Amino acid sequence: MSAPLVVVAGTTGGLAKLIVQDLIKRGAKVKAIIRPQTDPARIEILRSLGVEIASVGLPDLPGLTNELTGATCVVSALQGLTDIKPVAQGNLLDAAVAANVSRFIPSDFSPDFTKAKAGSNGNLDLRRDLRSRLDNSGISLTSIFIGGFMDLLGGDSPILNNKSRKVSYIEQTITLLDFTSMVDTAACTAAVASDPNPAPEFLRIAGKVEGTIYKPYWMGPIGFMIRALQLLRGQDQLMPAAEKSPKL
Repeated sequence: MSAPLVVVAGTTGGLAKLIVQDLIKRGAKVKAIIRPQTDPARIEILRSLGVEIASVGLPDLPGLTNELTGATCVVSALQGLTDIKPVAQGNLLDAAVAANVSRFIPSDFSPDFTKAKAGSNGNLDLRRDLRSRLDNSGISLTSIFIGGFMDLLGGDSPILNNKSRKVSYIEQTITLLDFTSMVDTAACTAAVASDPNPAPEFLRIAGKVEGTIYKPYWMGPIGFMIRALQLLRGQDQLMPAAEKSPKL
């Protein structure tokens, strides 16, 4: 069985580079859609990974269609708002449909906009509007919901401000927020893009905690515990340093 061909758009971004690397690890052939004005140094980085380079502008629908022909999946990692989400990504979708690509992964990577009220978040509204266009395209779609990237917890606009030791919030002080690392997002995206089996329409990977879950266990009041230790060790036996109460 030949390796699947996955075309990735927006490959000069951090997330897209990770997606490309994970696709290659999974044995997929990867083609990168690169704008003609892209920095040659960035192109060489991709080429060194074994990525096929396709230099074509996103407004060039015939050129895009030609480059997408033969692909099993198109992954959009395009960044931007009104000039990218509806227009550039829309052109990428139209080209994927014209090239008979079986699967399209839009550049959602966001909180679950299906559960958000219309008008409450402009970014989610853009994704929702594009989703309605995607649904009518006839192509198999998988939107990946991650909550927010973990770098939102730091960086230029942090939710957690380590300097002032404050947590930013809007309206309610108790709000559940999901976060996913960019590395995990890329790994899940590559898994869906390279899988020949049908994929879910919505892949919700935020909030999936790995590892063994521990539960609190109440051992009793402090007076009971002191008495129990005295009975077990003897009242004259000194407690180890680690068990002594700290001085206040």
